[in-house]
Amino acid sequence: MKIISVVGARPNFMKIAPFVRAIEQYNGSISNANNSRLITHILVHTGQHYDECMSKSFFEALNIPHPDIDLEIGSGSHAEQVGRTMIEFEKVVRREKPDWIVVVGDVNATCACSIVAKKEHIKLAHIEAGLRSFDMKMPEEINRLVTDRLSDLLLTPDEISSQNLRNEGVPEDKIEFVGNIMIDTLEVHRETASKMDINQVISKNILHSDLNHDFNITATKFALMTLHRPSNVDKKEILEPIVNFLCDELSRDIQLLWTIHPRTRKQLQMFDLWDKVTSADNIILMNPIGYHEMLRLNMDAELVLTDSGGLQEECCVLGTPCMTMRWNTERPITLRKHGGSCVLVGNSIENLRKEYAVIKTIETKPKHPPLWDGSTAKHIVRVLTNKN
Repeated sequence: MKIISVVGARPNFMKIAPFVRAIEQYNGSISNANNSRLITHILVHTGQHYDECMSKSFFEALNIPHPDIDLEIGSGSHAEQVGRTMIEFEKVVRREKPDWIVVVGDVNATCACSIVAKKEHIKLAHIEAGLRSFDMKMPEEINRLVTDRLSDLLLTPDEISSQNLRNEGVPEDKIEFVGNIMIDTLEVHRETASKMDINQVISKNILHSDLNHDFNITATKFALMTLHRPSNVDKKEILEPIVNFLCDELSRDIQLLWTIHPRTRKQLQMFDLWDKVTSADNIILMNPIGYHEMLRLNMDAELVLTDSGGLQEECCVLGTPCMTMRWNTERPITLRKHGGSCVLVGNSIENLRKEYAVIKTIETKPKHPPLWDGSTAKHIVRVLTNKN
């Protein structure tokens, strides 16, 4: 059996790495007499997002496979990325003639390669199928809907996602509940992250040259924050109240570590908010950090504020209280009402203030939803080999 799997951005590599390892383990278990059952795997990177962090050390530190083929699509509008990806990926599919194409997540590459798979009459499997925010203003939601509609095999991370597909009329025999593949990655790297020194993580990545790099944060409770979505940072009337809340209220109660996304930094400077943030006594600004470093900080944080879906999942498993700064989420299984540690607050200061007060009074515990056990990739390989 020949499989082509597709990644389009840095986070996709984090999700596909366990799948590649599971294929290698499966092949290693096949006896010489059963060579016909071996899986030939080709990893294609569309190059949708250029990322300077994707250096040799990125692949080595996280044991992530280098792609076999790089389409080098680059940046552009949604239509440009989808169109160029389809043109180049079609060439790969016609040359390699795979039995299955496996896509992951909800980036433009996922949607584009799904369309090519169906036009070339190749069976299509979608990892992270069934996630729904029900917000059609999100490009990712459109990519999810298109990909799921075209897929022959929908590999869901939780039962809520499986039910979403049933509600859309997807036949039961196409749906396979396999668990969350990002938790495979977390479990593999949890021990490595736990051995990292928090103060070294800060000193290595700190943005302020004038701060004390030896600040002993291990003796201090701290909150951790990421913020990058246009809905939160692209309008001054939204970003300024958030900054005021962080500087004038939250950071006066708890130390705040804020990893600054380039987009957010640009907007803070454009809106004349940068000086207020950098001069706040109890806020430490950091450059974007690596996976192990973020996981280490998340392990000890008293609170996470984020608009990142991936961090929601990690907070759920680690038991870190999380204020999700979005009005909706495609990962409701992580929410407090479903037993998780996250709560939606949008960009409302009233919600932020209210939920921060609640979080200080309640205890959250790690929650592993069903099949969030570090074995999702093995389940996927098992399903694919049985379907072939």
